[in-house]
Amino acid sequence: MNVLQVVPELNVGGVETGTVDLAKYLVGRGHGSIVISSGGALVAELQKAGIPHYTLPVHKKNLWTMVRCITKVRKIIIQENIQIVHARSRVPAWIAYFACRHTQAAFLTTCHGYYRRHWFSHVMGWAKLVIVPSTVIGQHMVEAFGVPKENLRLIARSVDLKKFGVPRADVPGKSHSVISIVGRITPLKGHTYFLRAMATVIRSLPYVKIWVIGGVPEKKASYKQELEVLVRQLGLSEQVEFLGNRQDVPQLLAQTDVLVLSTTTQEAFGRVILEAQAAGVPVVATRVGGVIEIIDDDRTGILVPPKDPDAMAQEVVRLLRDRKLAETIVKAARKKLEERFTLDMMAHKTIGVYEELLRSQNILVIKISAVGDVVLVTASLKALREKFPNASIYCLVGKESREVLARCPYLDGLIVFDPKEKDRGLAGIWRMAQKLRLHKFDKVIDFQNNRTSHLLSFLSFPPQSYGYAGKFGWLLTHRLKNRHPPMGPVEHQFQILKMLGIHFNHPALELWPSRNDEHYIQDLWEAEWIGQQDQVIGINISASGRWPTKNWPLLHLAKLCDLLTAKNYRVVITGTQKDKASARKLAKMTKAKPTIVVGRTDLLQLAALIKRCKVYITPDSAPMHVAAAMGTPFIALFGPTQALRHLPPAKHFSVLKMDLPCAPCYSSTCRVKTHDCMQQISPEQVFKAVVQLAEKRR
Repeated sequence: MNVLQVVPELNVGGVETGTVDLAKYLVGRGHGSIVISSGGALVAELQKAGIPHYTLPVHKKNLWTMVRCITKVRKIIIQENIQIVHARSRVPAWIAYFACRHTQAAFLTTCHGYYRRHWFSHVMGWAKLVIVPSTVIGQHMVEAFGVPKENLRLIARSVDLKKFGVPRADVPGKSHSVISIVGRITPLKGHTYFLRAMATVIRSLPYVKIWVIGGVPEKKASYKQELEVLVRQLGLSEQVEFLGNRQDVPQLLAQTDVLVLSTTTQEAFGRVILEAQAAGVPVVATRVGGVIEIIDDDRTGILVPPKDPDAMAQEVVRLLRDRKLAETIVKAARKKLEERFTLDMMAHKTIGVYEELLRSQNILVIKISAVGDVVLVTASLKALREKFPNASIYCLVGKESREVLARCPYLDGLIVFDPKEKDRGLAGIWRMAQKLRLHKFDKVIDFQNNRTSHLLSFLSFPPQSYGYAGKFGWLLTHRLKNRHPPMGPVEHQFQILKMLGIHFNHPALELWPSRNDEHYIQDLWEAEWIGQQDQVIGINISASGRWPTKNWPLLHLAKLCDLLTAKNYRVVITGTQKDKASARKLAKMTKAKPTIVVGRTDLLQLAALIKRCKVYITPDSAPMHVAAAMGTPFIALFGPTQALRHLPPAKHFSVLKMDLPCAPCYSSTCRVKTHDCMQQISPEQVFKAVVQLAEKRR
């Protein structure tokens, strides 16, 4: 695999050293490894190992600088065929996150700090998988930034035992004990408390040297000056040396007798502790953050309260005076180090997370329209599952149409969108987008293709989103211009899927009524004295209430019922609650007595009913799609809409329509006031089509 790590800089430090160590390990195991940073002393080490490094200002919080970096990093991702982009700090994470869009690269973060609750820090939890170095940081990411626990991967930081294995016996004898503190010179590292503790140590053990190892960030120069003043005030000028950034830390630790970590805030981990332990140096550290996961107090090190110079001094003096205690602690620390914190362990686990990330795919399909349109998406869902068998696939559906996919075997879950009530308006869209982002979708496939769906696609922040270009289509990363000749609705969806390498092979629709649904229809059949008859013709009484122009006249329906009954067919009239008044009128108009079950079935019960029918008759509406999904021959009556654009894929069907100058008009009211497009479809035509389809099904 090809891995890109993005880190603010590559000067001496725990994060920087870990980046270089992992980069070299990856190359040593045959993987591709690239690093982007603003530069630093460790770049030479990468170059020596033959690892490409790109120098970019990925450490600057300036918005325009970050935008320019996004473009440059995206080019690097594409040029180097990067599969994993691993961000190790907040500014690099913002840049890397948006650089991954429009590419196939997966985004990953490692949280090296105890970030304060600030909008800028949230990006560290946006990756599908988030590496944390300690349980303390993991818990903080859950509580402060809402990262789901299942998205966290605990990988403790490590140390290269060979690098810090300078034998202490080889170090020339010293007339002084050396106490070191290693880390960036910032107030968080607690240098003032350390120096005050050293003033107390000097009073007990005057033959001590104190090394302050670490660079000074540009913005902390005044803090360094404060420390120098404090050194003079404490009378430590002869003992304290500020050594600055050093690349010979292993050699310096080999000459150190006690290492002190005096951090005052929740330390994410404390890699320098591991380095000291690898070098055979006992450690006194403050009891903060991830430090307690490294040090077992009085066994592998000594813990003291933060901001307590007296306790710190007391424990340092104890270790310097009691060399047997120091040796016992060093041995126990080394054993724990070899069991839990080696470079091989860290790198092996990190590669495991990379592989898990590459294996996993979270896919969202958006189809938030009416019931019939959601039935039409079932063929696409099956095709997606076949293409991505191990993916986690979800579908965003409307409240009224969720039952369509409730039992879909190709989905891992449904997310319900209710724009009429709780998800109303822009605020509702934003809340839904927040919910979608928790799923860390890699791909969003927008079959709805309207402004709302395009907004939801964008705001869920997937690396790739697919759909048709519309007014908001520019929000999608992959979009098609809707300039195709008229085609069926399922084939129209597959034009989008073609961008994912999925081709249209005349798939079938599906629905999944339960055994309870089947039993319900069986009981209904028996109650209406239909029994096991195989001469049942189902008729859908009307289309959507919003489309009265799609409806076939009731008078025609009544005459058809009489024609069918005369030929010994049993007629069953279906419809929704809103159709009950029409059903009563129909019953009075026909001589035959059809079985009327209007308003007595939900969608999946209707599917079970239609499955029992020899032929099903319907205007352009959801039950037409249900019939196609259940494999029942159907007759579709088209008037104001175009059959080619709305007809579902099916084996046995008949389309009846009138080729009039005004059709298709796509109007919910007849502009010429005649409704001829449906009026001119005669009962005799429909009856003839029924007989022909019934013959085919024998």
